[in-house]
Amino acid sequence: MQSAAPPAADRLRGQHLALKGRGASLTSPVLGEVKGGDHSSRICLGVITGAHGVKGRVRLKSFTAEPQAIASYGPLSDEHGAQRFVLTVTGEAKSVLLAQIEGVDDRDAAEALRGTRLFVERAALPPPEAEEFYQADLVGLEAVLRDGRKLGRVTAVHDFGAGASLEIEESGGKIVILPFTTAAVPEIDIAAGHVIVAPPKGLDETPQRDDEA
Repeated sequence: MQSAAPPAADRLRGQHLALKGRGASLTSPVLGEVKGGDHSSRICLGVITGAHGVKGRVRLKSFTAEPQAIASYGPLSDEHGAQRFVLTVTGEAKSVLLAQIEGVDDRDAAEALRGTRLFVERAALPPPEAEEFYQADLVGLEAVLRDGRKLGRVTAVHDFGAGASLEIEESGGKIVILPFTTAAVPEIDIAAGHVIVAPPKGLDETPQRDDEA
């Protein structure tokens, strides 16, 4: 039986939150982080946190805006695409979902999946609305200063409690953290593969090379 299409209003939170405008906050500082990988084609929707009972059910932390919608995206896969999971949500317990996975019939098999992250193809997600951005689409973008100089590349999206921020790694390896606000990130062009950034004074200053002094 084919899974129903995910609700159009559903948006991801936590690890791959759809940021509703610059200045938005992530809902899960711990899981609200994306680093490298094949983020452009596959998105993490949740993680299996352990077994529940003796009949193969698992405890599942969902990262979708409507937690139970995780089962609406069709078969999911593990981080490497090696395993395929067909989920049926059966209930809730203490901020996690309870789910049955096709082919997982006992507690040992369920417990063996603890820590497995569940991914879906990026094309299966609803398109973001205006001024809304999936974290996964931001990671990997080139960060360019207003004057055209290349600052580095977006390597992660964080929320340390005061709103979303972008982690940018400069070519020399230095890490710069910028608030995800219109002032600091005035332009985002996913199609062109870059963001225009305006770091606070001094933050974008890089040491001169000897031949430039």
